[in-house]
Amino acid sequence: MSDPVLRLSGIKKAYNSGKPNEVTVLNGIDLEVARGEVVALVAPSGAGKSTLLHIAGLLDTPDSGTVEIDGADMTGKRDAIRTAVRRNDVGFIYQFHHLLPEFSAAENIILPQLANGVERKTAEAHAMDLLDRVGVAPRAAHRPAELSGGEQQRVAFCRALANGPKLLLADEPTGNLDPVTSETVFAALMALVRSTGLSALIATHNLELAARMDRQIRLDQGTLRAV
Repeated sequence: MSDPVLRLSGIKKAYNSGKPNEVTVLNGIDLEVARGEVVALVAPSGAGKSTLLHIAGLLDTPDSGTVEIDGADMTGKRDAIRTAVRRNDVGFIYQFHHLLPEFSAAENIILPQLANGVERKTAEAHAMDLLDRVGVAPRAAHRPAELSGGEQQRVAFCRALANGPKLLLADEPTGNLDPVTSETVFAALMALVRSTGLSALIATHNLELAARMDRQIRLDQGTLRAV
């Protein structure tokens, strides 16, 4: 069996560490996400799911424990190495799209590729292919303010996949949408993930959406358990 795309071992994280008002957020987290697996992370508000996702995506460091991405231990690695892994191997999606307002939908997907050394024509073709997969290709020339909330989030999905990551981390990707739009956007996300063979860890409050993923885990009081 191949190594998991994501492996967290003994992850601990506390705020105000060592002080009387110390708050333990993660208390010995062990988690593996296999290749091609889509895992739902279910957690009440304030339970630490964003902290867990940030540590998994190398945006934050744990107080102790190890993070492995595609078999490589990131413990103690230089910032330049961590940045390169984030850029090449990890895609991020947030509740709010965070698209660059002055650029079109296509340009928001092209720019990360150009920053990664991809030729312009290749980047443009890839951007249009991704937009077509999520049904937003006709809106490629529109800026974010000219798109609906669901369209904006689908563009954000495409941007997260622009550089062909191995792991997708999503923090409440449909949490800012109405139920009907949420369903449409989630279906687009799952189709995109399945068609690319991505591994994904998706945090959500929506238990119906969570049940449609391969596996569910719950974060509560600093620990994980299977649902």
